[in-house]
This record gives sequence, C-alpha cells and structure tokens, in this order.
Amino acid sequence: MAQDALFGSGDANADGPGGPGAGGPGRSGAEYFSVDANAPLAARMRPRTLDEVLGQRHLLGEGTPLRRLIEGQGDSSVILYGPPGTGKTTIASLISTSTGRDFIALSALNSGVKQIREVIDRARRELIAGRRTVLFIDEVHRFSRTQQDALLAAVENRTVLLVAATTENPSFSVVSPLLSRSLLLQLKPLSDDDLAELVRRAAADERGLAGRITLSDDAVAQLVRLAAGDARRVLTYLEASAEAVADGGELDVETIRENVNRAVVRYDRDGDQHYDITSAFIKSIRGSDVDAALHYLARMIEGGEDPRFIARRLVVHASEDIGMADPTALQTAVAAADAVQFIGMPEGRLALAQATIHLATAPKSNGVIRAIDAALSDVRAGKVGPVPPHLRDGHYSGAKDLGNAVGYVYPHDDARGVVKQRYIPEELDDAVYYAPTDHGAEKRVSALVDSLRRIVRGRR
Repeated sequence: MAQDALFGSGDANADGPGGPGAGGPGRSGAEYFSVDANAPLAARMRPRTLDEVLGQRHLLGEGTPLRRLIEGQGDSSVILYGPPGTGKTTIASLISTSTGRDFIALSALNSGVKQIREVIDRARRELIAGRRTVLFIDEVHRFSRTQQDALLAAVENRTVLLVAATTENPSFSVVSPLLSRSLLLQLKPLSDDDLAELVRRAAADERGLAGRITLSDDAVAQLVRLAAGDARRVLTYLEASAEAVADGGELDVETIRENVNRAVVRYDRDGDQHYDITSAFIKSIRGSDVDAALHYLARMIEGGEDPRFIARRLVVHASEDIGMADPTALQTAVAAADAVQFIGMPEGRLALAQATIHLATAPKSNGVIRAIDAALSDVRAGKVGPVPPHLRDGHYSGAKDLGNAVGYVYPHDDARGVVKQRYIPEELDDAVYYAPTDHGAEKRVSALVDSLRRIVRGRR
C-alpha cells in the first residue's frame, strides 16, 4: 500500500479471504498496523492513542465527528484529505483499534471491482452476525469511477464504515455520490511546534532512538524546516542523521546538512499544489510583489514543473494583467518562452526569473482582457451587423456593382493618417470596448484613443 499518511507501514499486499490487499477476516486494525523493531522510525513512532496525535486540532476536538468516530461512537464514513505525513493512516488505525470492529484494508493500486465486491459480501455476512467492518482505502483517488461506484450501496447502507485517504482534492478525484455519503475531513500540515515536539519525542521514546543521542535546538529547527509540515519526513530525516552520531553524542546542524542536503518541495504536477502555487504565482505578479512571485517560481522549478507551462502562464499574464501599460512585457514573456524552449533547464530558470521580475514590477492594466471580453460578449449576444459596404472586399470582378469598397477613404491620404469614416457596424455605433487606464504607457494611449474616436466617429 502506498503510505501517504502519518507513520504508515502496513502491508497492503497481504492476501487473505478478504481479497488481495485486504486485512483478512477477523484481522484487527492493531494487527494490520503493527510494526517490528526493525521498521523505520516513522512507523515505530505512529501514535497508539488519540492523546499521542499531534496537530489536526480542528478535527480532533471534543465532540467533533472524527473524535466520536475514533472513540467508537460514530457511524459515518469519512474521506481524509491532506498532504503526506499529516496523519491519515494514523487516524485510520485509531478508528480500527478503538472501535474493535473488523478491519480490512484495500490498496487502490492493486484492487479491482472484484475485490471490492468480495469485501462487501464478507462485510454483509459479518453484519448479520452482529459485527461491523471498517474498510480502509488508501490512495482512493486512484480508484476508477467504476471502482468507486461499487462502494456506494455499502457505504449508504452502512454495510461498511469507509475510511478513505487521499492526497488529491476529492472534489476532482472522488465521485460526487461517494462524497455525498461521507464526511470530508481536510488535514493540514503539522505546525513547526508540533514537528519539534515529535522530533524530541522520537529521540527520547523507547520506540524511537531511546535517548541514544541528544539534539541541539538548532538541529531540531533545521529538521523542522526541511520537513515542511510532513511528520513522516521529519522522522526520516532524524533517523538518517542520527545514524551518523555516536552513542551519547549530539546531533547538530552540520551533521544534518551532511546527511540531508536539501528540502524536498511538496509539489504535485497534477494536483492541488500545481493549481494553488500557480495561482499564487500569478496573483503575486498581478499584485506587484516581486519577491513572492520569485518564491513561487522557485517552488515550481524545484518541484519539477514543466518550464514551458510556466512560460506559457507568463505570456498569458503579460497581456491579461499588464497589456498596454507596458507593451514590452509581452515581448519579454515571449522571449523567455523561446529561451526556455531553446536552452532548456536549469539555465532556462534565468529567463523565467527575468520575465517574472519584469512582469511583477511593470505597471498593471486589465484593459486588454476587458476589451476583448466585452467585444466577445456582444458577438455572442448576436450584436454583429453587416460589414459596412465601403469596408468590404473589392478585389474581384463585379464587386463594385454590388457596392463593395465604394466610398472607402484611404487614411494615408490625410495628413493626420486618420479620417472620419464608419468602421463599426451600425448596430454597434455606441460600442466602447477598450478603456485604457492611467497606468504606465497606457496613460498616453488613453489620450490617444479618445482623440482617435473623436476623429473617426466624428463626435467622440
């Protein structure tokens, strides 16, 4: 089973009558989640009771649905949604052990509709005998729609108590009928204080390092900083670093740096992080916060985002939020996109950074997007009208007989280069789409557009 939750370590490939990946009949949650002395530190330190759980206070307070469920008083199925290392598997283990119910785990990686139906049939027989079944599904977002649909009746009828875990936004990855039959609970990354307490607990606890080493405050802070809210990661880093310290020694920052040389950025190119960080990147540029924009750019680069995607967003933003306030912004963005395509990464990061800085510090205007959207709105509403005859194509035999191109005034024949002439269809005589701002170069454009309208339309 892919372990996405706090201190996960179960063997989802164990075969039993419950089907491949199932816990097997009569198997308790305590047995399923049990670990031996050779297990990774993160697995050994999984909380055994609700009091040992760190973080998620918004979900585990007195009287909350999740706490009632863990204490054996609730019957609602739950979908646990959150980033890795926040406690999803831990909560599943606590639900299974505290309720004393039958426990079955399925892996979304190797279980099909057949296995799901076998588990439900078995749960139905257990229910007749007076025993409820907890069905734990990790990585539920990897289930197909058909697999998820196979769970609906059993969840609705409470044949099983479903505990599903996912790192992907359920609104996009879980079918609506299953969402409506379950409580959706969002877990948050652990705070720095929670992670620091966890590190110290693991260093002292008999299940952990049993006091074999000590840690400086700076070392704890370094581990917390590298973990970025992920409990499993902070314990993995602690274990890797502690192996380099002799018994009775102190783990310091330098030892951590030698054994864990960089933080792993949490970034999923197809999930929430992709959309959230991209959104923050664009909004930081729009808000003219160059430092924030560079921060989110760095997170995308370090997280392995396709640099061509970043470049495309910069090109779009150059017109959408800057436009004529700085016409060179689009040139810079397009040049950055060409540079990334031409030289690749990591050197391409320089062109992306230069474009980001240019766009973030440029004067802003949404005049371009407002103009084209207003024009499209009229077209979609049927406000089109025939093209004025003098503007129609006259380059074919018989065009003049139809009145096409007759009466057209060539603007270059006027000293000003602009003449009074109808261009827009009569139905749109009062249309004004482009409204320049007073920002940057668009302030000059604003006066120019007003002057051109007065000449061309003869009254504006």
